[in-house]
Amino acid sequence: MTEARLEAASPGHYRLAGELNFGSVPALAGRGGELFREPGEVRVSLADVTRADSAGLALLVDWLREARRRGRRIAFIHVPAQLLALARVSGVDELLPLEP
Repeated sequence: MTEARLEAASPGHYRLAGELNFGSVPALAGRGGELFREPGEVRVSLADVTRADSAGLALLVDWLREARRRGRRIAFIHVPAQLLALARVSGVDELLPLEP
């Protein structure tokens, strides 16, 4: 099983690192609530994501859904080209707040 990490960088800013795949995403999926402890917009950097598959993309969609449920905004920044391409192919690039 591969490992991925979610780390707080500063209030409202988080860093996601490692491989986002079917092996690592289940451990992160339940941690979405942690992103919304502080008030304001949440920003998640994906600069340290080394690989991602559709499970990683599903994780981002799930966190977006959680943000909307809580009436909050979330942005995914420094999104790797591979993940941007996967979002385009999957048709969710217009739905997700992705910043290269």
